Amino acid sequence: MLQLWFTRPLWQRVAVGFALGILAGVLAGEQAAVWFKPLGDIYLNLVRMIVIPLVFFTITSSVARLAEAGNVARLGLRTLFWFVATSTIAVLVGIAFGHLIDPGLGLSNLPLGEVKPRTIPTPLEVLIGIVPTNPIKAMADTNVLQVLFFSGIVGAALVSLGEKTAGIRGFVDQGAALVFRITRWVLQLTPIGTFGLIAWVVGRYGLSSLLPLGKFIAAMYLACLFHIVVVYGGLLKLHGLKVGRFFRGALPAMQMAFATSSSLATLPMSLRVAVEKLGVPQSYASFAVPLGANVKMDGCGAIYPAIASIFIAQYFGLDLTLTQYVLIGLTAVLGSLGTAGVPGTSIVMLTLTLSTAGLPLEGIGYIVAIDRVVDMMRTMTNVTGQVLVPVLVAKEEGVLDQAVYDGTIETRAPARETVLVAAE
Repeated sequence: MLQLWFTRPLWQRVAVGFALGILAGVLAGEQAAVWFKPLGDIYLNLVRMIVIPLVFFTITSSVARLAEAGNVARLGLRTLFWFVATSTIAVLVGIAFGHLIDPGLGLSNLPLGEVKPRTIPTPLEVLIGIVPTNPIKAMADTNVLQVLFFSGIVGAALVSLGEKTAGIRGFVDQGAALVFRITRWVLQLTPIGTFGLIAWVVGRYGLSSLLPLGKFIAAMYLACLFHIVVVYGGLLKLHGLKVGRFFRGALPAMQMAFATSSSLATLPMSLRVAVEKLGVPQSYASFAVPLGANVKMDGCGAIYPAIASIFIAQYFGLDLTLTQYVLIGLTAVLGSLGTAGVPGTSIVMLTLTLSTAGLPLEGIGYIVAIDRVVDMMRTMTNVTGQVLVPVLVAKEEGVLDQAVYDGTIETRAPARETVLVAAE
């Protein structure tokens, strides 16, 4: 039985865990937090355990090899372009669905939840905060953006020193292979972690607590699904890539994102599917996917602030002007880049958007109660975009392994690697 279980594709095992989690949550009710949430918490701790080593070793190794190939700047600019372009479309999708569904009309006397005040950093503070004063402390605090910066510096230094640091480069490459092996073991536990997390969410919220804000939840889910299927699917079509193949490859990361509501917790899975299922060179994926996990937030940073702003304006009976729509769009597109690495991105982004557009901040309290339910879909949208952009850029640069993407071969052959360090 156990052998049969592990012969099934990971996405199917995760789907089984997801379905059983829903059933367990319905049956256990509030006791699900006691019985099942510890399974999810242990799984999340295991994933978080490997995030920083994964980022350090893979970024250091990939920057060194990309620098040797001379295409770091070009790949970086193309990646940022698609980050911004897809976020811009996501804002428009959010505004469109916000007005299509009108989630704030006809509502009154909603319970007001507690919102913890958050300090919004200035762009200069964010820029300064990227540079760590103590790299070891940045690793201990799981400040991925600072670790990413430090790893990039180390990788560039290894290239500059050449053969003098051949031993260290070998150690870094071996470290990356070691972390990938541990990552494989941890990710095999995803069905169990998904079961525990979904059972807890279903048991905690139940259907009755979601009904008052049903239209808001529906607007978010429909907008995110439209963005994933139509916008992302359309971009894949424009690049001559099979849409179904992308979603089959990315599905394990999408499932994990939905269950964990965390881009960073999903990072190891996102990196794995980008390389092993979708044919992105590991040396580029190891740079682009961790960067996207910090700054690429189509769900949290674009669609959510747009729909939530319309909801709050409608709830308070305010008419949004064209200037306010422009401000919402600009803040949503640029804000996710400006709040990179800040905890609680969605609330920070919404606070920033409402403040810029002149909308009442107390409106956040009316939707914070169902934030976890909405966050599941927001995060799945984020992660799908974080996997999509490296695929598009790799295709444009001619380094996408088409055989891996099309499923002709199961894993990439190192001999065919253009700018790649084999995972194993």
